Amino acid sequence: MRKKFPLLPNMITAFGLSCGLFVIFKLALVPENAVDEQLLTQSIGILLLAALADLLDGAVARALKAESEFGGLFDSLADAIVFGVAPAVVVLKSFSFDLNDPTLFALMGAAMVYSICGVLRLIRFTLRSGEVKEDEAQALLNKKHFTGMPIPAAAAAAISLDLLLFSNRFQKFIPLSDEARAWVLFGGLIIIGYFMVSRWKFPSIKTLRIPVATFEKVFILVLLALLIFYGIVNHFPLTLFIGAWGYVVTAWILSIIRLIAGKKSKTLEEFEPDDEEFDA
Repeated sequence: MRKKFPLLPNMITAFGLSCGLFVIFKLALVPENAVDEQLLTQSIGILLLAALADLLDGAVARALKAESEFGGLFDSLADAIVFGVAPAVVVLKSFSFDLNDPTLFALMGAAMVYSICGVLRLIRFTLRSGEVKEDEAQALLNKKHFTGMPIPAAAAAAISLDLLLFSNRFQKFIPLSDEARAWVLFGGLIIIGYFMVSRWKFPSIKTLRIPVATFEKVFILVLLALLIFYGIVNHFPLTLFIGAWGYVVTAWILSIIRLIAGKKSKTLEEFEPDDEEFDA
């Protein structure tokens, strides 16, 4: 008997994968020196749409009780391309170095480190998800926190840094040469790659719950939403950078507090770095 696979969640995953592939193919066809801030913003906007699809496919699968091994593998492979390869292409395409330039060679190396670490992160996540499937307590803990930076967050951090440094407004305040911008991104990609394969804990926004028990809290949330919308419309590079790196820095701070508190303390116990080594 042929095995049937849930259609809707996999269609959403396929849509997200199509977004990533479109960005890769589009930038590959763009002539040298033809990438401007508008094209970069459009490409990043499409990748953010893919990130939304990545959130939806799992939620829809759980709501329909249509989770499957095929869907999990398809989602991981799609994420490897959309969030592992496409951001690296976006970063590299935003420069116009000569192919023999050592700075470009170094940046390509950092982009490769980023992509490889992203794939390793996805493999570890997929294997551990399968291992804890029967353990409800561990499965619930895995939904609340990730071991290592999740690859969509890593992609957001990489492309937001690239767009901010590339943007005209940033260049007016802090003019950077292409070489300086490349080395900043070199460091950023290496750091992001390390934290993807690290055992540091990162919170999951999927389980985020914001209590709105009073009208004052609702009012504050509305003001915050308006501020975010204003930032997206008028200061998109800066808003995206603050949002992406705000998540990263928050996770680092919580993990550092846990390390300072020590294993005997119960302070932020859920952010204790995972002791398990990854066995290849």
